[in-house]
Amino acid sequence: MLTRDLLDYLLDPAHWAFGDPESIPARVVEHLGYSGLALLVAAVLAIPVGLVIGHTGRGAFLAVTVGNSWRALPTFGLLSLLVTLIGIGQLPALVALVALAVPPLLLAAYSGVQAVDRATVDAARGMGLTGRQVLTQVELPIAAPLVIGGLRSAALQVVSTATIAAYVGLGGLGRLLVDGLALGDYPQVVAGAVVVSALAILVDLALAGLARLVVSPGLTGSGRRPFSARPTPTTPLTDTRAKLPTPAV
Repeated sequence: MLTRDLLDYLLDPAHWAFGDPESIPARVVEHLGYSGLALLVAAVLAIPVGLVIGHTGRGAFLAVTVGNSWRALPTFGLLSLLVTLIGIGQLPALVALVALAVPPLLLAAYSGVQAVDRATVDAARGMGLTGRQVLTQVELPIAAPLVIGGLRSAALQVVSTATIAAYVGLGGLGRLLVDGLALGDYPQVVAGAVVVSALAILVDLALAGLARLVVSPGLTGSGRRPFSARPTPTTPLTDTRAKLPTPAV
């Protein structure tokens, strides 16, 4: 029965009217706005710090400790505390989502630079590159797969958790959950959960496509030629073994 009611809710054209500020498309746009802003702020704060720590090796203990300890931070509890201190509005939700996104971004940037072969870094320095050039032209391109992997992880967490914005009077897909619970409209609640899950999957797929465009094929192995397509020698191999003289009869 709930499945049928869920389909009826999702297939109702009134819930997909683009001009309605309470429609699903409008809520998706609001949800993406909160998530994108939080990811942008977190990336500006965490990725440069992680790259510098990985490059210099200074503060590695701090990066690992902060990254791992912040993962255990309850986002809803932090939001409740911020609402108590600041009040209802966009700022508490933004701070809570940024705190959620910082650990994977920080650890990914740090781990990506740390994983670069030291021989490659020494060769770059031997060619006369400065420390900044080594970081931006050598270490960062090689660390790009891990950095984007951290961005994908942070995006999944933020998009899935941005529903908390509705608890502080904001919009987004969380309104389907909060309003549905308040009205006892459980098909609306389940529909909100389904749309949030689908949106998180689509964002992850989009970032996976971005990784294919940004990351060098040489780092992913996609630029390698298959073994069967490798050129084979066209001239026969000659027998270089010394021939024994034929014994006289």
